[in-house]
Amino acid sequence: MHPALAQFRRPGVTASPRCAGDLCQEFPAVDAADSNSLAMEIFYARRDMGSLAVVEGDRPIGLINRDIFLSQMSKPFHRELYDKKSCIAFMDKEPLIVDADMSIEALTFKTVEAGNKALSDGFIVTRQGRFVGLASGFQLLGAVAEVQAEKNRQIMQSIEYASVIQQAMLRASRDALSSMLADAALVWEPRDVVGGDFYHFASFPDGWFCAVADCTGHGVPGAFMTLLASASLSQALERIGPRDPAALLAAVNRNVKSLLGQEHGAGESPQSNDGLDAAFFWFDAQSRQLHFSGARIALHVLRPDAEAFDSIAGERMGVGYVDSQADYAWALNTIELAPGSLLFVSTDGLIDQIGGPRKIAFGKRRALGLIVENRVQPLSAICEGLQRALADWQGAQARRDDVTLFFARV
Repeated sequence: MHPALAQFRRPGVTASPRCAGDLCQEFPAVDAADSNSLAMEIFYARRDMGSLAVVEGDRPIGLINRDIFLSQMSKPFHRELYDKKSCIAFMDKEPLIVDADMSIEALTFKTVEAGNKALSDGFIVTRQGRFVGLASGFQLLGAVAEVQAEKNRQIMQSIEYASVIQQAMLRASRDALSSMLADAALVWEPRDVVGGDFYHFASFPDGWFCAVADCTGHGVPGAFMTLLASASLSQALERIGPRDPAALLAAVNRNVKSLLGQEHGAGESPQSNDGLDAAFFWFDAQSRQLHFSGARIALHVLRPDAEAFDSIAGERMGVGYVDSQADYAWALNTIELAPGSLLFVSTDGLIDQIGGPRKIAFGKRRALGLIVENRVQPLSAICEGLQRALADWQGAQARRDDVTLFFARV
């Protein structure tokens, strides 16, 4: 038997391919002086081979595609004409040849440059210029998929851990809310694993402070913004105190603009234009006054004797953006609240969600109407009902944004 027909070890692809050598299989090769008859014999003996390398000495010079070769040799009189002739007659003289140490990433670019031929015929793997085996385009596609899957797995692990950190950041506010208010509810539903919404609740001897905010973006970019904005709010609360929401909005605005370099006249154009919409409010327990300031987020108040909500719109000026004025002063709204008044605040992930038979937004009117219809129920039940209504409305549509809901009866 010709040496090319000897049994070769075929290790296959390693679990985590990192280079071309990991894809290489030790297939037989033919010498340029060998006949087409021998090439035919090898192909019939090794039906797992899609191509056959041609070498001079131990250096590859070409590649014979199995399907093309067998198709040509099956034509009338071709066996008689070509059996004894050199196998280079049907050889591709410009195959893709790569070193075994070439990375999967570099190999992918090389294969793309070589075109479809490299995917269908495969490629030759060498070490120091000497033939060591072949690899197929399908193996490369599988390896790329494995590498990408591994990268995605690592990224998802990082994001999932970031979610743990983000939820831990919010837990203290949730615990403070449940201990301070007997009838309250709070929902935080990120569109992705992590989100761009955040809330802050803190109780004091003479009242409580709450903030609901929607930062630019969602997912990882939004989550980074929540950390920055939440830290800015915490610093402002320590310095200013909780009783002036308008001053707190202004302080957060200045700090976010400064941290992100989003101030006009800085010399260079800003690299980003990020910020947040927010509702800040302070409830004075003794006077039963609610002090509210909003930046593109509204506060909705349902008084015990009212048939509908009174809504106080947030101002159109966002917080921290390039176009947000550094010295902007948000208005402070003061509201007298009768015992039993219901407060509701949501980010726009609720009202902007597309769904329903006509594929339109859920809308503010629908949300407030559902709350009014169920006003006598505990707020936890109202909140769950609103979530179910939103899910039913969404149906098969994709979730558009993060959703944060705040309910309190005072």
